[in-house]
Amino acid sequence: MRGLAVSLVSLLLAAPSNALEIDLSSKASIKDTASTIAYGLVKYYNGNLTGGIPGLLPGPYYWWEAGGMFGHLIDYWYYTGDTTYNEIVMQGMMHQINAPTGDFLPRNQSNAMGNDDQGFWAMTTMMAAEAAFPNPPSDTPQWLAGGQAVFNEYVVRWNEENGLCGGGLRWQVYSFLKGYDYKNSIANGCFFNVAARLARFTRNDTYAEWAAKIYAWEAGIGLIGTNYEVYDGYNVIDATQTCDRLHDVQFSYNAGIWLAGAAAMYDYTKQDIWKTHVDGLLNFTTRMFVSHNGSHLWEPPCETQPRGCDQNQVSFKGYLLRCLAYTSKMAPWTADGIRALIQQAARDAAAACTGPVGGTGPVGGTFQGIDGTACGFSWLEPKYDGLAGVGPQMNALAAVFYNLLEDAKPPATGEDRGTSKGNPNAGSTAAQPLPQPRAIVTSDRAGAAILTMLCTVGIVGGSFFLMSDLYD
Repeated sequence: MRGLAVSLVSLLLAAPSNALEIDLSSKASIKDTASTIAYGLVKYYNGNLTGGIPGLLPGPYYWWEAGGMFGHLIDYWYYTGDTTYNEIVMQGMMHQINAPTGDFLPRNQSNAMGNDDQGFWAMTTMMAAEAAFPNPPSDTPQWLAGGQAVFNEYVVRWNEENGLCGGGLRWQVYSFLKGYDYKNSIANGCFFNVAARLARFTRNDTYAEWAAKIYAWEAGIGLIGTNYEVYDGYNVIDATQTCDRLHDVQFSYNAGIWLAGAAAMYDYTKQDIWKTHVDGLLNFTTRMFVSHNGSHLWEPPCETQPRGCDQNQVSFKGYLLRCLAYTSKMAPWTADGIRALIQQAARDAAAACTGPVGGTGPVGGTFQGIDGTACGFSWLEPKYDGLAGVGPQMNALAAVFYNLLEDAKPPATGEDRGTSKGNPNAGSTAAQPLPQPRAIVTSDRAGAAILTMLCTVGIVGGSFFLMSDLYD
């Protein structure tokens, strides 16, 4: 850890003590700015310090957001080449991967475990596989296997019984949690996204078939509208065995996760239907989440409301940027338009990252980065809005380093640069929350085992985000 400490001290001494300035024509400037923002982000994290728990952010941040943060740090390394934070990423991910099942389902998170929470860690482990991030020790769960473990558990939880929406994952994993009576786009979007990326990485049609099934369910029930609007979810009424009361609020990370999954399916299948879905979802995203006053990314359901966005919602733009960047690599015809959006986001982020050291946002956690570089949330005006925290810092980091997209290689696969080993039987089919869990049948699992093995031999992603009136 001494090397890490020296690197952080050097960064602190070398960085400017005032507002960020970024020259988007200079790769060095982009990397320097991203480095400064990343330093401020990691200072919120104490999992690598005495008394901290590896892989967890301090309260009041939820478990899923730490998974999201590690995803940003993996891509930060992939795009900039800066290895400063790789050690804490490895330590945190491995502490939360829940050996031996490797499924990112730690028991100490059971009191708040959502399918979307687990999904964010699953998407992060897929990012590690696709980035060819350094592999864990060979006697521990591996990145690709982590994604397969969560996929297998999602299959068991897929809920088709008694006409309850005809399928779909519930929001929460366990029946004793508030939110178990809700089926939503983010939980099912995580399942879709992970399935699509597993199909692409392993060249396994079983995963692709599941991805197509999930998308068809989402669109069939109306959670993806005729103009590709992505709505939030439905209440599950167990007493009448129905789904009712569509919550039509639209959040940016929902759109992004479905967009990136569709792009992965296009890259894998080259089918026109997935190109149509990519175009439709991207058009919806730019209509809904790009302000007409200057092309600023924003969160319409809450950003300009008196109550504002909650601690989870202030992080959504960063995940949208991640998904846009991924889409530009999977669907190259989208690259020019997405590049322009990301460039504007970087300018907006730099203007918003002018807060003081010691400042405390409404969520909690004192900014301990470099004075004058705490990042605010809203980008609708070129200023720091005082809403510092992990989410806004992640948003700004993503906005900056994804400007290195043009020179980056597409995410790896098992046939191209990918070295992560899979385990198609990973995960647990025991202790699942549904009263009568459906076991993964031979056609689900055996096909995955055979095809994934053929690929690997010789070569080797929020919870508690719903508005308070959801259950009123």
